[in-house]
Amino acid sequence: KKLAVLAVRNGLQQAFSDSDDVDGTLAQIGELAGGDEWLATFEAAKDPWFNFTVGNGFYGHDKYWLEYLEIPLGYIKDYIRRVDEGQNIMRPVDELIAEKERVIGEYRELLDGDTLAEFDAKRALAATAYPYVENHNFYIEHWTMGVFWRKVRELGEVFAKAGFWPDRSDMLYLTRGEVRDAIFDLVTGWAVGAEPTGPHYWPAEIERRRKIIDALSTARPQPALNTPPAEITEPFTMMLYGITTEQVQQWLDSDEHTDGAITGMAASPGVAEGVARVVHNADQLGEVQDGEILVATITAPSWGPVFGKIKATVTDIGGMMSHAAIVCREYALPAVTGTGNASTTIQTGQRLRVDGNNGRVEILD
Repeated sequence: KKLAVLAVRNGLQQAFSDSDDVDGTLAQIGELAGGDEWLATFEAAKDPWFNFTVGNGFYGHDKYWLEYLEIPLGYIKDYIRRVDEGQNIMRPVDELIAEKERVIGEYRELLDGDTLAEFDAKRALAATAYPYVENHNFYIEHWTMGVFWRKVRELGEVFAKAGFWPDRSDMLYLTRGEVRDAIFDLVTGWAVGAEPTGPHYWPAEIERRRKIIDALSTARPQPALNTPPAEITEPFTMMLYGITTEQVQQWLDSDEHTDGAITGMAASPGVAEGVARVVHNADQLGEVQDGEILVATITAPSWGPVFGKIKATVTDIGGMMSHAAIVCREYALPAVTGTGNASTTIQTGQRLRVDGNNGRVEILD
């Protein structure tokens, strides 16, 4: 967002006409007055903030901003458009802090003595600990895992050059034990001057596994498997993933949509109507239009820029403390999370009514 504001201040908007052309965009910026300042700020932001991935960081196929600069440039381009339209693209931090203080004050007025002291102590502890809860997603899942995946590909490149497989990323089709065996095969062959066996085995085996993965990716997994517990009581499962006794029963009930509504967790208050945009992966985020309702399996912190464009959010997975719920509350957007199957029930273009107060999503047409 700061890069977008700086681009507008320096009059660089024209350079972002085709942000998918990374080299062309950066070259054009460098030719404009004020471009050198912007490029220096852009380079400084890369470490560490471009270690974000479009996914959650746990998968080797996730695209990292650092390796696909068209992703952050596309976000900046959209922010520039919104700044030029007079929109305030910054989160209302002062308003959020004021609301927090109001809620704290109201609770404190209800307490006194030891109870008030205990409340203050626990709230202070939560305020100290929560940044670690919130920020670990970037520092661990995105940044740390990003370094790991890059090293995996560097090692994979060694094997690719030795003929073990065609692409440096193909090592991701191996198990941990198989990677160890492949290393032993390659190193031993080099040490004794013999040809390794891997090039005769792995290309065909990796292709077989690739076909299996491609076939499996054509079907969505079920919301839940096996025999469910009689009652969900584990707080973490309920808070983060939105899996409650009621939701599990809904997934098992074949008549769950008899009244035409999809139900989930009332994760962020408010009611909104609009056109649905179903997003199954981060590559589709560029399709989201202003004023649409985002419907997704789950959201990730790297999806942040899209929340300034939408009217509401509906997810299959997530509880009160999921990413979608937290960001929607910050942006004052209605959200219903933990629906189980909204992204497969709703189609892009359908009109929805999202009731974040009661956890209901109605398909209007």
